[in-house]
Amino acid sequence: MAPRLKELYKENVAPSLKEKFSYANSMEIPKVEKVVINMGLGRLSDSGKDNKVIDEAVEELRKITGQNPVIRNAKNSIAGFKLREGVPIGCSVTLRSAIMYEFLDRLISFALPQVRDFRGVSPKAFDGRGNYTLGLKDQVIFPEIDYSKVQTIKGMNVTIVTTAKTDEEAKGLLEEFGMPFIKN
Repeated sequence: MAPRLKELYKENVAPSLKEKFSYANSMEIPKVEKVVINMGLGRLSDSGKDNKVIDEAVEELRKITGQNPVIRNAKNSIAGFKLREGVPIGCSVTLRSAIMYEFLDRLISFALPQVRDFRGVSPKAFDGRGNYTLGLKDQVIFPEIDYSKVQTIKGMNVTIVTTAKTDEEAKGLLEEFGMPFIKN
């Protein structure tokens, strides 16, 4: 069975975008290429002395995404931050195809409305090339995370990479998917 957002894209979003931006070819219609979720732990990992925080973040990201995260290590030593090269400082996951659409559906439909005092996401978080980055302050907004078992609240960045050439096209794509942007 195909994910709900993938079916929505084929039936409603692609024809709507083709009409809105008057594309001549159906291959010009922007689509979501991948979603990258990054959990940077920095201070929480305590300079590598205790890997319990990293292991907890990996397990939570695995529950949220359904894929094994990659542990990210520090590339350089920075004395001011008490950081040594090679110390684990975060983890990330790249989602593609069906898993990506399922995650986006859960993010837009369920997780974002769980945020306290939620008014919408900022329309200014595009990078100029059609990609959107969303910062989340805590991981407990996802239903897969058991709040009673969480030791520390960790934030995450969700980057939605699209094939859109401009931010306007990417915003149109995400709006069609139901991304709740703040009205200006």
